[in-house]
Amino acid sequence: MDLLNTLVDKGLRRELPTREEALAVLATSDDDLLDVVAAAGKVRRQWFGRRVKLNYLVNLKSGLCPEDCSYCSQRLGSKAGILKYTWLKPDEASKAAAAGVAGGAKRVCLVASGRGPTDRDVDRVTKTIEAIKEQNDGVEVCACLGLLSDGQADRLRSAGADAYNHNLNTSEETYGAITTTHTYADRVETVQQAQAAGLSACSGLIAGMGESDKDLVDVVFALRDLDPDSVPVNFLIPFEGTPLAKEWNLTPQRCLRILAMVRFVCPDVEVRLAGGREVHLRSMQPLALHLVNSIFLGDYLTSEGQAGQADLDMIADAGFEVEGQGTTTLPRHRADALAGGCGSHETSGAAGCGSHEGSGGGCGPCGGHAAVGGGEERTLAAETTGARTDLVAVRRRGAGTDLAPNA
Repeated sequence: MDLLNTLVDKGLRRELPTREEALAVLATSDDDLLDVVAAAGKVRRQWFGRRVKLNYLVNLKSGLCPEDCSYCSQRLGSKAGILKYTWLKPDEASKAAAAGVAGGAKRVCLVASGRGPTDRDVDRVTKTIEAIKEQNDGVEVCACLGLLSDGQADRLRSAGADAYNHNLNTSEETYGAITTTHTYADRVETVQQAQAAGLSACSGLIAGMGESDKDLVDVVFALRDLDPDSVPVNFLIPFEGTPLAKEWNLTPQRCLRILAMVRFVCPDVEVRLAGGREVHLRSMQPLALHLVNSIFLGDYLTSEGQAGQADLDMIADAGFEVEGQGTTTLPRHRADALAGGCGSHETSGAAGCGSHEGSGGGCGPCGGHAAVGGGEERTLAAETTGARTDLVAVRRRGAGTDLAPNA
């Protein structure tokens, strides 16, 4: 296919495809799916080999968020039966982080619901970062706390944070239809503040809320312009008790095409397979490893993921290897640029969290398109995509509970 040959050539040269080419990837047929995966896989291997970076989420503060993000189980007015608790103490968070590191995670992502941190909240998080770093030698730490105020990114960096996550979620054109309590521009500004402080920026998207192909391409091109080191790709987990609970718009094939498009547009960036992979990719998750070079280990913020050991088995069975702490994640040209912009990062790791589900305004990882169909159309979408509502399980273990985490 001429399109795929062109995209591979561009990806190997770090050349941006056209919007028409990106749209064409999303429009390919299921008959061409393996060719699309194989082509994007060449680009992935050029810049990241067969390495898979593992990341582990710690939800520092769950629920009770004042923001109204329609997708989120922690949103204002959410009726989802999730865990609700206030800030974990530094030793509690460090213990949770240690479980992920023991399971193979290279990076720990600290997430808190809310619009953004107060200065007191930043004090809490800096103590938590210091505790994690002290007890887990060489671990990378990413913070995901929502919209930042002046000086807060610098304080996190000084405390030892390696990265900051704040996702764009969806296209600027449709952002206001999903969230009204903050703006798309607010999100862009926070990512830029993190970059200016020398933090490795992480910013991504979510798919599956009724958005158009154009919306997906628009947000990925906006991310390319913003130039984060990491792009998490989330797939909506339709939580009961949220406005988008009936949105089942994805097939495994659709998810793979989206991941391939992201890889072609962001060839040398850490692309992370984030929230919703178990729900929507299901048995086709191993194919996604040919497109992404990073995943989350175990559970997410408010929902359960597959067993941590199952993640490790999947990586090994698919012929990939877990990336060690002594390995630089980013290609050399990006790692050098990051180090030059912010000082010494030992591993020059790419970026932080992005679990889409239930992260509230704090992580704010996803977004979407409010122009979705009525109830009858949404039921039809669930039927035609083979929706597996049984795979949406609220997290009842790990941080905020007395039960051992899934790592």
